[in-house]
Amino acid sequence: QVQLVESGGGLVQAGGSLRLSCAVSGRTSSSYVMGWFRQAPEKEREFVAALSWSGARTSYADSVKGRFIISRDNAKNTGYLQMNSLKPEDTAVYFCAADVHHARVVRASKDDYDYWGQGTQVTVSS
Repeated sequence: QVQLVESGGGLVQAGGSLRLSCAVSGRTSSSYVMGWFRQAPEKEREFVAALSWSGARTSYADSVKGRFIISRDNAKNTGYLQMNSLKPEDTAVYFCAADVHHARVVRASKDDYDYWGQGTQVTVSS
């Protein structure tokens, strides 16, 4: 079992920045791909970014490319999502997730992720 806990969400003005963290515990001896997803009210959960175990491979949704940066510190069992130039349309609950079946192949489908955090709210005011 793997447990994930997000933190760092909050209220920020448009153009501002936030950094989300995802603390991972449990079966952390195994390598895994880390992903970030978000879900706005009455919308489907959507892919934001993913990062391979080594950090060599990344994938971003077009809507966040150039503004968000995904990273991880495996020694601390923690992942991060740096969000810059935030827009009101970035408002959502953000979830981190772990794909424990892959270490190098980053995927954008939520169905490929095995473990999820409880989410953290990000609200961007205009």
